[in-house]
Amino acid sequence: MNTVPLTTPSLAMLSDEQCELIHAASLEILRRTGVRVYHAEALDLLRASDAVVTDETLVHLPPGLVEWALDQAPSRIALCQRGSGEVAADLHGTHVSLGTGSDCPYYLDPRTGERRRFTTADLIDCIHLVDAIPELSFCMSMGIPVDSGGISPYRRQFALMIEHTEKPIVFVCNDRADCEAIVAMAATVAGGITSLRLNPNLLLYSEPSTPLRQSETATGKLLYMAEQCLPVVHSPAPMMGGTAPVTLAGGLALGNAEVLSGLVIHQLKHPGAPFVYGQGLHHMDMQTSISVYGAPEFQLARVLVAQMGRHYHLPTWGYAGHSDSCVMDAQAAADAAFSVMVALLTGTNLVHDVGYLEAGMTTSPEMVVFTADQINQMRFFMDGVSLDAEHLALDVIEQVGPGGDFLTHDHTLRHFRNQWRPALYSRQRYDDWVATGARSAQDRLRDRTLALIEAHRPPELDGRIKQEIEAILRAG
Repeated sequence: MNTVPLTTPSLAMLSDEQCELIHAASLEILRRTGVRVYHAEALDLLRASDAVVTDETLVHLPPGLVEWALDQAPSRIALCQRGSGEVAADLHGTHVSLGTGSDCPYYLDPRTGERRRFTTADLIDCIHLVDAIPELSFCMSMGIPVDSGGISPYRRQFALMIEHTEKPIVFVCNDRADCEAIVAMAATVAGGITSLRLNPNLLLYSEPSTPLRQSETATGKLLYMAEQCLPVVHSPAPMMGGTAPVTLAGGLALGNAEVLSGLVIHQLKHPGAPFVYGQGLHHMDMQTSISVYGAPEFQLARVLVAQMGRHYHLPTWGYAGHSDSCVMDAQAAADAAFSVMVALLTGTNLVHDVGYLEAGMTTSPEMVVFTADQINQMRFFMDGVSLDAEHLALDVIEQVGPGGDFLTHDHTLRHFRNQWRPALYSRQRYDDWVATGARSAQDRLRDRTLALIEAHRPPELDGRIKQEIEAILRAG
């Protein structure tokens, strides 16, 4: 029998022609409506190109300039482990790497259940948790500690992350000065800026301002990362019905135009510098005026954004493991499962926000651990089904025959270990479950979360490197 390829699940909505329709709409926005750019160097770069600058800051981009920028940007980015250069997140094709979110003011303490302000100790616990969980490929800051000691919280967050995890870091910062300090810390750990460029273990997350504005601070950060040839995602956050058209197609076209305008500026600064395609297309709940995470519209947007990024042959940025719920409950679990499945089915490359509750106001370590279990389960689902002779097992069926059993057959012995085994779910029947303590899934989740936080410690940085990082922090 001929070998039949593996069959795997996937999810797509747009044809190539429909992607081109969205692309053409965005080009028309950039040509006709234009985008405001509030950064002097970026305006100089644009004036020296084919762009048309009017009214001092209003930039109209011709289609050819956008197409040129798309041709320059690389289709693959590798994010590496701290110090080793080993690839931890391979951003291309349909490879999916997941990690946490950033900058929540509140922490949902798994020890007490209390929602309170983040402290440095909480943030370190969360970073250790990310480092311990194999399903997570990168770390974001998760919380803003209230006890940062007068140092920029963004610089302090990064210093804590690079000390307490070996995994790549997606960072946020306030301005170019923050960005420079953070890159200096990463270069210290990597053994110099050249080594950091070859083995990047950081990526900047920044945002233009919807609708159609490239702010001075965001553009400054974008240009610095291009100058250093270090990866960046410059992702707008259009809110349909608020800062963007209320329709998904209109929001997508607007957000896409904003991404493309950022890409043009980025590539004019340094052609070939690494750039990740992303847009946080949300919608406004008109009853509450909040930006919604747990909704089918948000997941439809994730599918559309992933397809547009892939259409451009750029690495893609996405969302999963988040919820509008204020606690780790059934709503949060359902949102986490739905979002992880969409991220994996669409093949979005770099997926953040694992652990977000309250639409990004609160980080829950239990949500992080629960989502990791979902990732593990759904990656098994994504592995699909092999239809080769060994798996079709016709000879085995012939040998067992009518009325036989397969339990003792060598074929079962060869394959039974390939079954997925849950870390959090119970498969006990009722009497056995009661006899072993009648522990709920919530009980098991809390126990597992605390065990990971308390047991895991990453390899320590060299003392000299820690001193150099502290000097960079104090110099700011």
